[in-house]
Amino acid sequence: MHVHLVGVAGTGMGALAGLFKASGHDVSGSDVAFYPPMGPALERWGIRLMEGFDPKHLEPRPDLVVIGNVCRPTNPEARAALDSGLPTKSMPHALAELLLVHRSPLVASGTHGKTTTSALCAWLLHEAGRDPGFLIGGLPKNFDASFRVPGDVARGGRLPLVTGEGMSRRKTPFVVEGDEYDTAFFEKTPKFWHYRPEVAILTSIEHDHVDIYPDEASYLAAFRGFVERVPESGLIVAAAADRHVVDVVRASARAEVAWFALEGDDMHGQPPHWLAAPAGVDETGQSFDLYAGGVYAGRVAVTIPGRHNIRNALAAAAAVAQGFGVPLSTVISALATFQGVRRRQDLLYEVRGVRVYDDFAHHPTAVDETLRALRARHTKGSLFAVFEPRSATACRALHQAQYGSAFDAADVIILAPLGRTEIPEAERLDLRALAAALEARGKRALTPASVDEIVTLLARDAQAGDTIALLSNGAFGGIYDKLRGALAP
Repeated sequence: MHVHLVGVAGTGMGALAGLFKASGHDVSGSDVAFYPPMGPALERWGIRLMEGFDPKHLEPRPDLVVIGNVCRPTNPEARAALDSGLPTKSMPHALAELLLVHRSPLVASGTHGKTTTSALCAWLLHEAGRDPGFLIGGLPKNFDASFRVPGDVARGGRLPLVTGEGMSRRKTPFVVEGDEYDTAFFEKTPKFWHYRPEVAILTSIEHDHVDIYPDEASYLAAFRGFVERVPESGLIVAAAADRHVVDVVRASARAEVAWFALEGDDMHGQPPHWLAAPAGVDETGQSFDLYAGGVYAGRVAVTIPGRHNIRNALAAAAAVAQGFGVPLSTVISALATFQGVRRRQDLLYEVRGVRVYDDFAHHPTAVDETLRALRARHTKGSLFAVFEPRSATACRALHQAQYGSAFDAADVIILAPLGRTEIPEAERLDLRALAAALEARGKRALTPASVDEIVTLLARDAQAGDTIALLSNGAFGGIYDKLRGALAP
């Protein structure tokens, strides 16, 4: 087939494009721009890229057009595909109908941690020899792409382009990052409702994506719908320390539930079957003791920092061991070799003794966890947090108060201009008020007017032994290369 993807540069759409290409199809895609890391990755995978949105990109006529949820009803290319009668699908439907129906999907969901947890699951299943397929909204460092066709498809050639009903037993696993964002402008349902999970993970639930879910009740309803879709023969791996997860799972689950938690967590009356007891942390990583069903299973070492990543590792261990029968000895061995995900506490470079990390964190909880993890890993020197509010949630005043304490682990906080200007001024995050709140907590907080000012400031003030955390879910105005050049002696 010739498959064309409109809005191909998103992490999920890009990975789907790669899946089609890896299975032998001719794949093209369009988007407004092709920034790293996804742009270069698409080129490397052999996707034909077209800049901008134009109906001419649909000539010659593709066999299938996949429309990403970045597209709005006014998108001229998406509109032309629909109006001309071309075969069209949303990204979730394309994945579910063309691939997942013949596999056993493991879907990792949650407000926080789903990318890392998905990558962990894929790696554990790979190391166990289960030949999993996967589609992840990030680039796992253990693999050369954010996707992989499952072993049965790789041996047979192409993706099966058919539909069908569910499976009665576990088949070849396919790991999917279960995003709760909406499916498409022509179908306002959560993406993860369509992924047919046999094994589902819920890491956390905290109101997010306020452009789609205006209140907490609507956000919780999306997760209830996801949990309800796990069949009785399935498994739900759920965070006992998260009040919303507990409430949603108690109210909606039909499948067996495996609760997980860290020692010392408030478990809301849910004794966990899977428990981790943190055992130590240093600049190389951290360790924890693993208990399954109250029985000690062994000491686990992981390279990824932060208590939240112990939770992610524990959830993945529970999902593959209890859901797919992977031996715990294999799980423990594989966890030690997991390298993490790009843009998740990702050490980009060290120049003049200054460490520069990249992280996707934009929700206040994620900002807090990321900075605490970096502070625990690097206890000496100053920690600079450079935050670009860019997502629909981060740019709004919804979490104004929570951001005031989210940077407690940092010494210096630099607040970049908002990445979205279309939000009404009365609804925007007030950066000057946030800086004042941070100063009141004893922090040094700055609000430079541009990326170039930020780079100049960091190059002047950062010293050997310091750590810089660049926090953004976008391209951040090219700060990554600019800062490397400015720090160079």
